[in-house]
Amino acid sequence: MNQHETYIKRCIDIAKNGLGTTAPNPMVGAVIVHDNKIISEGYTSPYGGPHAEVNAINSVIDKSLLKAATLYVTLEPCSHFGKTPPCSDLIIKHQIPNVVIGCIDDNPEVAGKGIKKLRDSGCNVIVGILENECKTHHKRFFTFHNKKRPYIILKWAQSQDGFIAPQTKEEKKPVWITNTYSRQLVHKWRAEEQAILVGTNTVVEDNPSLTTRDFTGKNPIRVVIDKTNRLPKNASVFNDAAETIIISEDNIDFNQSIAIQICTLLHHKGINSIIIEGGAKTLQTFIDENLWDEARIFTGDVSFKNGTKTPLLKGHLVSETNIINDTLKIYHND
Repeated sequence: MNQHETYIKRCIDIAKNGLGTTAPNPMVGAVIVHDNKIISEGYTSPYGGPHAEVNAINSVIDKSLLKAATLYVTLEPCSHFGKTPPCSDLIIKHQIPNVVIGCIDDNPEVAGKGIKKLRDSGCNVIVGILENECKTHHKRFFTFHNKKRPYIILKWAQSQDGFIAPQTKEEKKPVWITNTYSRQLVHKWRAEEQAILVGTNTVVEDNPSLTTRDFTGKNPIRVVIDKTNRLPKNASVFNDAAETIIISEDNIDFNQSIAIQICTLLHHKGINSIIIEGGAKTLQTFIDENLWDEARIFTGDVSFKNGTKTPLLKGHLVSETNIINDTLKIYHND
């Protein structure tokens, strides 16, 4: 790994500190190097706050060093006014002579304009260092802008004998398949994504709150499919812990492809990532329409003998992990 790759790798690592807080903005990482030493780092603040480049520049005590420094960043600096002024303008203002960029920003408002502005000012710009790694890191952002939908993560837990729920249960609450540590991990995932989606039956049978009770982090926006608006208003998904969006006959046509309509609606609302937690019918709907990017599947140490069968999914297995007596497999959609 050469010097440029080493510093871009560091940018990716620190950018992850913004996971779950920057959306719909990308979680960018920036590093400033002077005389072969890192003098500053920054990552994107929660949405509405300063971008990574601004945080990195602002934390340099001796600003005169910037005139002989190199700025490394995972994504092309912005060139337009949004919640904050353009980062490219700030780079030019401080006369940073070298900028090394992981990948170009596909957002039509940027899309090479930031790089052009920097080069026109006399800045030496290098693009495409660890490009694939940076694109993977920014997968939510790129999916939102290029595919016009959220990045979609499917998640479910299944028994040893292939069921996601028993045939009968005594109370309207979840029947736990996985252990405490796996459930805590799921709540961490919820905090990392902008939204979470379930179907009507999940709410009726389990009355979930769909929050991050077992992990410190923001609650995702709750998206609930309720075709005929039949859910009771005292259901936990309607409490004030988080925003709730209802998908019903009021906003989509249930006689047409459901998943793509949901994706379009969520894209219009600026949601760039969502975790879908089931049940089986809802999960299979997205699988059948080929609208998913990752699947995170737990297998717990229980057997039901009968019940609701797991969804049918084909994908590329990228990892398998044991969490005490649970197994977690993660698949990508080829």
